[in-house]
Amino acid sequence: MTKKPEKRSKKKNGMSAKEVQDFREKLLVKRREIIGDVNEIEGETLKKSRLDASGDLSSMPIHMADLGTDNYEQEFAIGLMDSERKLLNEIDDALRRIDKGNYGVCEGTGKPIAKARLEAKPWARYCVEYARMVEEGIVPEEE
Repeated sequence: MTKKPEKRSKKKNGMSAKEVQDFREKLLVKRREIIGDVNEIEGETLKKSRLDASGDLSSMPIHMADLGTDNYEQEFAIGLMDSERKLLNEIDDALRRIDKGNYGVCEGTGKPIAKARLEAKPWARYCVEYARMVEEGIVPEEE
């Protein structure tokens, strides 16, 4: 009885299951970090009233400059939360790509994304070359 040689299927992304699992862990850690950051921003900036934030219990009217500062801080916090939520969506998309088996594959070219790029930005959708073309407006960003 002859034993057939085992076929090793080369994965499209060129990564082992362990490497993909390591990237999953990195994405989950980053996801938890972002959720904590967003909750902290909401708690510190958006949910507190002016009296809670300053500890001012006097009945003195609030100065217009203080209102301007408060508004700026709230707008800044909302901007931060928006960018954090966008990053959270990118991370969730990367986790879905892992589940589908196409993580680490450039959505523009179909080629593997360099591991160094994934180490730096584990939620990357594109290889460096295609990302550059998207940034320069040469190709449209896929939704």
